[in-house]
Amino acid sequence: MFDLELDKVIAEIKSQGKKKVLIQLPDGLKTRAQEIVDTIETETDAQAFIWYSSCFGACDLPLGLNTLGIDFLIGFGHNKYHYTRTGW
Repeated sequence: MFDLELDKVIAEIKSQGKKKVLIQLPDGLKTRAQEIVDTIETETDAQAFIWYSSCFGACDLPLGLNTLGIDFLIGFGHNKYHYTRTGW
């Protein structure tokens, strides 16, 4: 039903050499969490973790990611972010 675009996620993780990836999902997609983790860990050298706490949109970012050693956050949602590496 949803295209998670995991091929783009995999390409980005590989191109940036990320090692610890945090996946943030809205409640409706949390049933696909294991599929996402398995795909990332099979296709890359990264460990993938799921943020099972709240996710109320792009402004609801987990805190303390540096402490946990997370070097990449992937937030899945229903709308596109209009963000580029150079800014909004």
